[in-house]
Formats: sequence, C-alpha cells, structure tokens
Amino acid sequence: MQKNPVKGVMKMNIPLAKPIFDEEMKIAAINALQNDKFVMGESVFKFEEEFARYCRVKHAVSTSSGTFALQLALQALGVSHGDNVVTTPYSFIATANAAYFAGAEPVFADIDVKTYNINPSLVEQKLTDETKAILPVHLYGYPAEMNCILDIAEENNCGVVEDCCQAHGAIYHGKRVGSIADVGCFSFYPSKNMTVCGDGGMAITNNKDLANKIAKLRDCGRKSHYEHDLMGYTARLNTVNAAIGRVQLKRIDEWNEKRRNVAMLYNKLLGDIEGLELPPAGNGNILPVYHLYVVKTNYRNELKTYLESNGIQCGIHYPLPIHLQPIYKELYGYKEGEFPVSERVCNQVLSLPMYPDLEEAGVEQVAMKIHEFFAK
Repeated sequence: MQKNPVKGVMKMNIPLAKPIFDEEMKIAAINALQNDKFVMGESVFKFEEEFARYCRVKHAVSTSSGTFALQLALQALGVSHGDNVVTTPYSFIATANAAYFAGAEPVFADIDVKTYNINPSLVEQKLTDETKAILPVHLYGYPAEMNCILDIAEENNCGVVEDCCQAHGAIYHGKRVGSIADVGCFSFYPSKNMTVCGDGGMAITNNKDLANKIAKLRDCGRKSHYEHDLMGYTARLNTVNAAIGRVQLKRIDEWNEKRRNVAMLYNKLLGDIEGLELPPAGNGNILPVYHLYVVKTNYRNELKTYLESNGIQCGIHYPLPIHLQPIYKELYGYKEGEFPVSERVCNQVLSLPMYPDLEEAGVEQVAMKIHEFFAK
C-alpha cells in the first residue's frame, strides 16, 4: 500500500472497482465531439437502438441519469400526486427519490435476507387503493423475484418499473432484466457494469406510447421543436456520453462473464469460512452479473478495517437504509425497527473488490487476508 504524495491518503493495491476507458472509447468520444451534435446527436439515437436490441425490447429512451429514467418511467405510467409507489428500503436513495419526484409517496416493503431484494410477500401487504406502481430493484446485479411481483401487480392493477441500475445484462427466466415489466431503467454512472463515463440512464419498454411519453418528458415535453404539450424536463443524454456507451455495450457480455468468473473464484476460496455469508448464486433461472460482490458478517467493520490496512479497498452498500435517511425520517416520520431485515443487513454487508480485470492473484490475496482475519 502506497501513500498518495498529493493528498496524504493511502492508495489501495486492490481497488474496489476499476472503470474502463480505452483507446476505442477515446476515439469514439473525439469523433462525436468533432462530427456530431453535442445534444441529441446521431450517437444518442444509435445507442438507444442498440441498447433496445441488446435488451430484446422494442424501444429505449436515453436520459441524463438512471434516477431520471426511473422518475420519467413512473410519470409515464401515470404516477402523480396522491399515489403510492411500493419499493425497497434497501437500495441507493435515488430509487425512492424517483417516486418522490414523480409526485408519489414511496412506501417500503422489507427485503429477503438471502437475495437483498424486495420480498414479494411483504409487497402485497403494502398495497392500498393509492398504490399506482411497484418498483423492485435488482440489487447488486441479482434479479428480483419478478414473476411473483408481476402476479401481485396484475391482481391489483398496478404498474411495475424495474430498477436495473446495477444489473445490466442479468437474466431472469430467459429474459434480460428490464424487459420483464412495463418499463426497465438503467444507470450508466461510472461505477456500473457499463458506463458512459459520466452520468447517464436508459428506460426500455415494449410499449410505444410509454416510450414516446418518456422521450417527451426527457426533452422539455416537446411535441415539435417549439411546441410543448407536456411539462417536461431537460434530462437528455449528452452525445459524447452516448458514443462511449455504444462501445461499452459491445463489451458488456464479456465483462459480465469475467465478473461471474471472479465471483466463482471468491466462492471457492471463501466458502469454508464460518461466520461469513457469501452472495446468492445463480441457478437455471437466474444469471446474476455481480455489479458488487457483497459478503455478510457480524464483524463487518473490523473486517473492513483489516482489509484496508492491507491495501484492499472495500465498500459498504449501504450503511443506512432509505427509511432511516435524515430526509425520509423528516418527511415521513420513519423510526428504527420498522424494516428489521434491511436494518440488520445494513450493519453486516461488505463489498469486496469486483471488476472485470481483477486478476486471479488479486482475488487470492483478498481471500487470504479474509482467512487471516477470521483465524484470529
């Protein structure tokens, strides 16, 4: 572990993540800057077409962020003031914020302790006459139990929006996530499995009317160039970011396979440690993409400190559930104990280094140090 001479902080020998930006992406970015419109250029529409084809859907609409993709998808489904959106308290805060900014109240249902995804049986208990949509998250790249959620939604006349911001390319019962519900939404933030080297998002759907409405909403509510029939937003994806995304999209399946190989090696090397729970594995119906490799232990903080003292960067996703975030406590009066599984997991999870180029020797080093810790 080396010291950064500028900031005086320790540089990790094995980082938590390692975004990829190579020569092909650089050339694509420069070409877009030199030859395309900066906003809504040809690269944007090609990226949308290619992403839709990759996800096996008819339509894709790019946005300036994954959060905006979620918000506009909910609005396109008719979510507005007075409505409820049922979602998970165990995600990045943007999931619930999207419902809030669509005008609805986010209503939480606790998670399954094994998958970290929203528990369908608890979703059903949260539905009311005001519930307009269900917003499951495919957390850490592991698909939520969509068949159960879709059945609940159909029985209760609710829309469903998939938060796929951590799950590009994951498979659920033969379908790519995002193609299963009314709308699927993705983020291309730099930490994701694929990125546009900045903020960016995408909403995908097989419903032409929903796609058209999302497209209007992200572009100031335009009906034509100077005619607007919706109250929209300036939420477009920049052309240069789209150009980079097109290159990354070609690599995503290869990168996801490398992530699965890293996960398999972690599983092999860490599976014998008592007191350490590993992430849920895929099966014949589920193919995860390991956006993060998250272990669970009652000694989380101590393990994190030990690994980082040995040059291994770790993360906590997430240390505080959404309902206990200060703003949600202020807005809705949430208190500790309301979603016990999420609250307990927040104190146990630790994200280990995970990225496509993580070499076998790096995984072995991480595993060795974890074994050392638990041997003490």
